Formats: sequence, C-alpha cells, structure tokens
Amino acid sequence: MLASMQRDLGLTADEARMRISNEYRAGATEPGLRKSLGGSYGGAWVTGNTAELTVATTDEGQSGTITAGGAKAAVVKHSLKALTDAKQALDRTASERPPAADVASAWYVDVKTNSVVVQSAKPSEAAAFVATSGADREVVRVVESAERPSPLYDLRGGEAFYINDSARCSIGFPVTQGEQNGFVTAGHCGSQGDTTTGFNRVAQGSFQGSSFPGHDYAWVSTNADWVPQPWVIGPEGTNVTVTGSQEAPVGSSVCRSGSTTGWHCGTIQQHDTSVQYPQGTINGVTRTNVCAEPGDSGGPFISGSEGQGVTSGGSGNCTVGGTTYYQPVNPILTTYGLTLTTG
Repeated sequence: MLASMQRDLGLTADEARMRISNEYRAGATEPGLRKSLGGSYGGAWVTGNTAELTVATTDEGQSGTITAGGAKAAVVKHSLKALTDAKQALDRTASERPPAADVASAWYVDVKTNSVVVQSAKPSEAAAFVATSGADREVVRVVESAERPSPLYDLRGGEAFYINDSARCSIGFPVTQGEQNGFVTAGHCGSQGDTTTGFNRVAQGSFQGSSFPGHDYAWVSTNADWVPQPWVIGPEGTNVTVTGSQEAPVGSSVCRSGSTTGWHCGTIQQHDTSVQYPQGTINGVTRTNVCAEPGDSGGPFISGSEGQGVTSGGSGNCTVGGTTYYQPVNPILTTYGLTLTTG
C-alpha cells in the first residue's frame, strides 16, 4: 500500500506513513464530533499530505467544540442533512425518469463546497432535471463535464468471450502491451480485425494478431471498460492468482480453465509436440491428459501459480476423458511484445 501511495499520490515513504496515521486518527475523531454537533453538522474531510481534518457546522457557536475535539472548524450555510435531502430528491427522480448520460453523468454531495454537484455535458437540460426533482436549487449546482462513466469488467483467464457476436472461446491470460490492455487466446478463435464482446455481451475489443495454423495463438486488445487481473477462474469460480510463466517440466501437474467445462486437471505428457488438425499442422504445442470441449479453446493452462499456455485442441471430452494440447504462453508474449499480468 505504501508503494502504491508513493506512486499515485506523489508522496515520500514518510509522508505516506504520516498520512495513513493521520487519516486513521481523523476517522476515529469524526464520529464523536458529528454526534456533538447534531443537526448543525455539515460534513467532514481531510486535506493535504498531512490529512488535516476539517469538520463543518452551520452554527458558528460550535466552532470551539470542533477545535477542542482536534479538528479545524468550517462554518457553512447548509447542514449535511440538507445536502443529503437534495441528493435523495435527485435519486428519486432518476429512478422514475432516468436522465440521459450526457444530461447528468453523476451527482453527489460535495462537503468541501457545501453543495450537491450535478455533472453534465448539457447544463441547461441538467437544470431542468434538478427542477423536476424538487431539490433545493440553492443547494444544487450544475458543473459542465464531458465525463461519461461506464462499468468496468474484470479480464480473467477462462472467462467466455464472443467473436463477431457469434462463436465463443475462452480468455487465456490477461496481458498488457505498453498502456494497452488485452488478453491472449487461441489463434483459431479469430483473425486479425475480428471484434469481441465479453461474457456479458458488452463490447470488449478486437484481435490485433492471430496465427493459425502453424501456431495457434492470438492476442486481443480491449477497451477501457475491461481491466486485466492476474487471475484465472479456478474451482467453483474462485480466482487463482498467476505469478509468472515459468515452464513446468514433463510429468508436472497442470490445470485448465475454460468457459464450457470449467476447471480440470491432469499432467504434462510431452513438450514441443506437432499435431495435425484438419486445417493444417500446429507445431510447438504441449500434450496433456487434461480434458476439454468446444468453447474451452483459448483458455489458460496453469501449473501451480505459473501460467503455461492457452488451450488449442485435442480429442475426447470431459465425460470420458481425453487429450488436450496447449500453445505455450511465452512464445505468444515474445511474438507480440506483451507483458503477462501477474499478482
């Protein structure tokens, strides 16, 4: 946590430690002051690298109570209850008649400015939304903003994805290429330029490279709604963390995750195998006695916590057992200049 705070907040290690300590103290101080101030309480916040606590009140006579309690006092016009009431009025209207995202992309209580903020790319239409809600216009302010929030979805090995809104395959391993997020999968799942949607059928990305036959690998770049995680889907939907991609020797245990049959395990039989598919020869794959079925293609193989490869093909099924081949992951990373997402 300290390292992340230094990186993202621009703090030194000592500043990060001080901030954590002061924030903890502020969190312990605020509830007592809130109770003491009662209806005059206007909210609380911390500022700066030292996380100085400020507590607001509508009653100037309560300033001494705040400073005696260990915080800086701020006298404001509106109580937190008044702000919350206005926010809830907007919530009720939005639940009955949701505004378009460009009319109101977000609204929230801003205790620092003692107001309720409505973010909008169309301020005049946002004002109408506020008026319809019946919220106190003195409390609410509209701020012009082009921000368009959207949900974020995890990229996990073994999760389903769809190609051109049709065929289904499985994510292999989440990766990055510089600032670009994505994942590796099997080459036979799609060709360069094919589009993908996620397990939830939400727009996801497109194939940036694909090799099949000869090899059986591909990588897909994803849009900003999809976040790479260092996980593959394990038993009963649990997350199994990937820590690297060290090749396991023949005879090692290995498990596979796929969107059709889930999590299955076996052992590595041979490396550097050539296999003949109807479409042509695939070289350099690894043979295992793990089962797989259609739709599992592209999904990850993992030994311990080390990523091994992506499901290519095989024979048999998960009822009677079978043989499955995987394309080793390290050559995919090297070919496309990718970095495996690890935890």
